[in-house]
Amino acid sequence: MDKLELIKRNTVEIINEDNIPKLLKKKNPVAYCGYEPSGEIHLGHLVTITKLMDLAKSGFHVKVLFADWHAFLNQKGDWDFINEQVKIWKAGFIAAGLKDAEFVVGTSFQRKQEYIDDVFSIATKVTINRSLRSMQQVARDIENAKVSQVIYPFMQIVDIKHLNVELAQGGIEQRKIHMLGSEMFETINYKTPVFVHTPLISSLKGPGNKMSSSDKESFISIRDNEESIKTKLNKAHCVAGEKEDNPVLEIAKLIVFPRFDNFVVKRPEKFGGDLEFNNYEELEKSFVAKKLHPLDLKNSLSGYLAEIIEPIRKKFK
Repeated sequence: MDKLELIKRNTVEIINEDNIPKLLKKKNPVAYCGYEPSGEIHLGHLVTITKLMDLAKSGFHVKVLFADWHAFLNQKGDWDFINEQVKIWKAGFIAAGLKDAEFVVGTSFQRKQEYIDDVFSIATKVTINRSLRSMQQVARDIENAKVSQVIYPFMQIVDIKHLNVELAQGGIEQRKIHMLGSEMFETINYKTPVFVHTPLISSLKGPGNKMSSSDKESFISIRDNEESIKTKLNKAHCVAGEKEDNPVLEIAKLIVFPRFDNFVVKRPEKFGGDLEFNNYEELEKSFVAKKLHPLDLKNSLSGYLAEIIEPIRKKFK
């Protein structure tokens, strides 16, 4: 797989994709992803971590922003809690494979005058309604939004400038903020970067929600042991033949296949014997055709997930 294919793998969309070849000619172009350090690190985060690893393999210098001030503004906890979370998340991300990334804490640069000036410059150009719309998939309790949550997207846009970002990576829920940024970068004298958006993993409970650390029944954590992983997967929503809103298939595609060359489903001979898939497309085709039973898929997937998570869990304890 060449560098461009690696960057594009398992993405929903790439904005300004035509600029990627230029970036790949540079030495260590900067890619980043920002995270509110709050709650459990789970498989949803492993999707973006996996993409950051792809970008690093493609020659990018990866910056991980632990957006402590954003977490505070988005009502994720007080400062004692958030500061402790930053330490935990850094250890978790390193254990998950981002050993060579540069980790940056938001408040280490967000309190500088130049940064505040840029935030205020954007604030004079954007309506309150537009700012709130950009936060619809990000904000906590958006129906009762606080003024702090209106400031949040402006800061996220300014982060990109002050971290010298050339490629911004994030889940598809970040799209509205990134599109607002595309309109505002000229205001703060910065070039618009490439935006790489990855899909969200559905809640284990079923359609309608994404995997979230605010709901313990919806996610698998990097702290979970093999028994816990198997129990959660066995309860996960997975309707035979249906691929939409199927977290089990999504986990296979976004977490497992990027790390393994093939996927083996072990079955007794009386049920047709073992199945081997060399790529996700083969597995999905078999599942949709109902040649692969949900329980067989879950049982095999739990083994692969445990193999991925166990070394992370041990280092992260």
